[in-house]
Amino acid sequence: MRQRRHVSAGGSGGQISQNLKDLPEEKLEESYPCLSERRVFLLCLAVRVLNSLLVQTYFNPDEHWQALEVAHRIAFGYGHITWEWKKGIRGYLHPMIFALLYKVLAVLGLDKPLIMMRAPRLLQSIFSAVGDLYLYKLSRLLFGNRVAKWALFSELTNWFMFFCITRTLSNSLETVLTIIGLYYWPCVRVSSRRDDSSMRIWGVVVAAFACVIRPTSAIIWMYVGLLELFLARDRMRFIFLEVLPVGVLVLGLATLLDRLVYGSWVLVPLNFLMFNFLSSGGDYYGTHKWHWYFTQGFTVMLFTFLPFSLAGIIMSRNWRLSGLIAWVLVLYSVLGHKEFRYRQSLCICLVATLNSFLFSRLILLCNQKCGPRFVLPVLPITLMFSGFSLAAISTNYSSDNKTAEASKHHTKCPSRMRWAICFLLATNIPMALYMSLVHQRGSEDVMNFLSREAAKDRVKSILFLMPCHATPYYSTLHQDLPMDFLDCSPSEERGVPDESDRFMMDPVGFTKELANDWSPPSHIVLFESEERVLREFLLLHSFKEVKRFFHAHFKVDRDLQSSVVVYALTGQ
Repeated sequence: MRQRRHVSAGGSGGQISQNLKDLPEEKLEESYPCLSERRVFLLCLAVRVLNSLLVQTYFNPDEHWQALEVAHRIAFGYGHITWEWKKGIRGYLHPMIFALLYKVLAVLGLDKPLIMMRAPRLLQSIFSAVGDLYLYKLSRLLFGNRVAKWALFSELTNWFMFFCITRTLSNSLETVLTIIGLYYWPCVRVSSRRDDSSMRIWGVVVAAFACVIRPTSAIIWMYVGLLELFLARDRMRFIFLEVLPVGVLVLGLATLLDRLVYGSWVLVPLNFLMFNFLSSGGDYYGTHKWHWYFTQGFTVMLFTFLPFSLAGIIMSRNWRLSGLIAWVLVLYSVLGHKEFRYRQSLCICLVATLNSFLFSRLILLCNQKCGPRFVLPVLPITLMFSGFSLAAISTNYSSDNKTAEASKHHTKCPSRMRWAICFLLATNIPMALYMSLVHQRGSEDVMNFLSREAAKDRVKSILFLMPCHATPYYSTLHQDLPMDFLDCSPSEERGVPDESDRFMMDPVGFTKELANDWSPPSHIVLFESEERVLREFLLLHSFKEVKRFFHAHFKVDRDLQSSVVVYALTGQ
């Protein structure tokens, strides 16, 4: 009887573990029938739509300030443009996607507060479902149906994917494009047939768009491109008929789009490179030790999937994709800038302690920042290896058994598999729900409240006395009202505190100085930690508390920001 063989994409001829390779192919296909791609996509879409509706918390300012805020300005003519856009280090391709969405909503008369808040993440959930489908396809291509199903399970149940992938961060779309692109590159496939090379052009196109949306995506595609160059037989065609033409075309189109919106010629990738790498401008927002991604950041993202992923990497011997993971982590480790909020992962540590004693000690190492979204694109690949090890556990088979007996046992779920599933679900689901529904939700809730009040003409102007970019802005308010927040643009002089830092160092003194020449806003928004020291000042200036929203149980940046408070000028 013909035996099923799996050859790793690492090119070393390695085979998967004994309990995965010996079962006859006919029995394997009977026990693990191939799901139609349509059914897989509909399942992923349903999960991601629910996922997007459950995400009601604030994670990183870029989700709003570098995507939706810019899109809102393009679509409706008002919205705040941060200093990055003034320096030309951001491209307009990603925000334009949501600007088109906003335009469609406006034409249909659906640009209402609730829809404006939900629609962008619902759109991202469609993109995310496509990424999930392609992870399934890539896993099936490399390892077969069994691994593909468990890779999809890992992808859909990992807490950080749930927490992050439906957010409108450029990293989320970059992750989707990375998985799609890898599927079409011959160098990561099981074999290198002639038809693989014909599909490669699609991989090059997707890679080019990923680099335009996030220039740092070049780190991933540099590895893949060099690997393809080393393995391909048609190297001249690859370089001169695929990479160069596609790269020039996509970069040219993106540059034309930037020229249209900026009003002048701006080469975004060059400006991005000069600011973030040559001048270390990104370090302004925080740095970490070189080993942070290995010892803390990526560990938090994988959480309890970590041992399964490590086991899958070793068992599969797919050194090409595991090498990509290592390559990305090493290069990002060289960069000092990780850009995450101080102590945010403390909440993860405590939740982890409640969820899993075995991993609480590991997660407690993460005492500084949460969720390294910069390496999000390689998380699905790592979870694919987790699916590999789960597929091995699910196969209750011994090579000494007869075929019929093997098939009979194979249809049953081994007790060790039940324990593995329960362990992963019991640790990841509570974490995903807590981070998506509870932790730091006040920033979103307060803007949703103000947008409803503004729609009823109850808000005239707003002042945010809190660290800069701590809430969404016009993209959620959707009313052209005067709003001010504390600036935190990088200073030309190192060591000079910005407005946000000056306020946090002396809230009372800064606010009194600000009030010397202000026109009092109708509403002031601030965290409870600053409200305590400013309450007397606010009451003295005829402000009263009108609403208070829960924000967090644990410290994030500085003091415990347990709630977000709204004060209104009396008589408004």
